[in-house]
Amino acid sequence: MSADTDAHETVIKLIDRAHTAMLTTMTEDGRHVSRPMAVQEVEFDGDLWFFSYEDSDKVRQIQSSPQVNVALANEKKSEWTSISGTAEVVRDRAKAEELWSKPLEAWFPDGLDTPGLILLKVNGETAEYWDASSSKVKQLLGMVRAVNKNDPDEFPSENKTVQL
Repeated sequence: MSADTDAHETVIKLIDRAHTAMLTTMTEDGRHVSRPMAVQEVEFDGDLWFFSYEDSDKVRQIQSSPQVNVALANEKKSEWTSISGTAEVVRDRAKAEELWSKPLEAWFPDGLDTPGLILLKVNGETAEYWDASSSKVKQLLGMVRAVNKNDPDEFPSENKTVQL
């Protein structure tokens, strides 16, 4: 397996294990805005899917400036992933049915029949990830080495950028 394939597989695993996602868009006056989002449970193929309301600020921002970033984290395992790409609004009932899960009713009380319900599709272009050792002892020792040697590469983690 090539290094690129290994890195791509690592991105897939990290996204699958992520507990938190933050979608960042840009306002009309050029400010970045992030908000928590629930990533839908599908195998990552370079695209991320989210449910939203059609009349939300994020949808207006995406329609005006489709470049977005999605930051994902699994703090317990010291794993972080950043996906950069473009987002689009998708109105596809069959896809929504495929992605729907019961917990989404907390935000969309009428389920798939919620007025104004749409999908946001993020077409990932690049992913950057940081995967630190899950051992807190290794992290602490690595941090001490990094500080003592003034070399951040001594911290026990992997950081790569992957083309999607």
